[in-house]
Amino acid sequence: MSLKIAYCIPSLYSVSGMEKTLTIKANYFAEQLGYKVYIILTDGNNRPEAFPLSSKIEVINLDINYDKIWNYPLYKKIPAYSLKQLIFRQRLSEVLRRISPDITVSMLRREINFLNKIKDGSKKIGELHFNKTNYRDFNNPRTLNMPFRKSLSKIWMYQLVRKLRRLDRFVVLSHEDMQKWHELSNISVIYNPIENFPEKVSDCRSKKVISAGRFVNQKGFDMLIRSWKIVAGKHPDWTLTIYGSGDKSWFREEATRLGIGGSCYFEEAVSDLNDKFAESSIFAFSSRFEGFGMVITEAMSCGIPPVAFACPCGPKDIITDGRDGLLVEPEDVKILANKICLLIEDDTLRMEMGRNARERAERFRIEKIAEEWNSLFQNLLS
Repeated sequence: MSLKIAYCIPSLYSVSGMEKTLTIKANYFAEQLGYKVYIILTDGNNRPEAFPLSSKIEVINLDINYDKIWNYPLYKKIPAYSLKQLIFRQRLSEVLRRISPDITVSMLRREINFLNKIKDGSKKIGELHFNKTNYRDFNNPRTLNMPFRKSLSKIWMYQLVRKLRRLDRFVVLSHEDMQKWHELSNISVIYNPIENFPEKVSDCRSKKVISAGRFVNQKGFDMLIRSWKIVAGKHPDWTLTIYGSGDKSWFREEATRLGIGGSCYFEEAVSDLNDKFAESSIFAFSSRFEGFGMVITEAMSCGIPPVAFACPCGPKDIITDGRDGLLVEPEDVKILANKICLLIEDDTLRMEMGRNARERAERFRIEKIAEEWNSLFQNLLS
């Protein structure tokens, strides 16, 4: 049975996990399973996609352009946003009725506010690429103790849960996160996929530790370089390289201040991290929180063991502690350093964990993840 699937996402030009994951799945569905795939956008008209998209996929831009109002003063922003929501609902309704998809998937952005009310005949699925606690960064220490923010967050979550209950299915990225959605019974877990399982594998002999991600607070690179000061003191012949987009000036200055500038490097994001993983021996993961942590599975597929903070959510679903990687209590810089040192100092353990990591990564192949999605779609339509 050939399916018609419509995805709703703000844009495709951002180099981030949600856009990457959607592109991987949509390409596979269109090219390998013969789905007719539509991706419906609100922003980014005429901007190129961040990741290569199959020519078989039809992109529809509704030209809402929410990004144009963010610099408005509040008294203008609120009515402007409300008007754009009305236009969005009208245009999305028209498109869904015209293309008549079997399944409509919301990436839980602005369309979740009204998607259930659109009567186009399609089954409605919500797909969350954050964990529940950090979906709107409710645990941000700068706002957590603000009574107004806390009250607003509770109201917003209550309203969101009501909308999620009405979906035909709600999909999250980890079993850890699923346990937090105790209010819902229509919930499933489907992991993020690895697009290309690499042939080139690390032998875990180089004296290189690698990390990757955007240079933002979430990724915890400030903690990683403090940890590296401990590692470098014991193993000055090893290096740490962090690849990612964003402003690196503070991190370079901090590394210099800590006296590790000669062994700690900050590089721009690269199109193919697999080559960099294959040149390394350990992957360090320092995030404060995640939706899943796909970069862990990608590193493991190249045969390098991860040392990771067991942050919410993802690492505990991915890593079997002591077998294919090492988990560390969140934000414990000293223990992170100790676990990295453990793998540096034990060649046999490092190489064995590298082999086990690659074996574990097989679970996240796109072929397996796509079959789980296909089964979900077919069950909803049967």
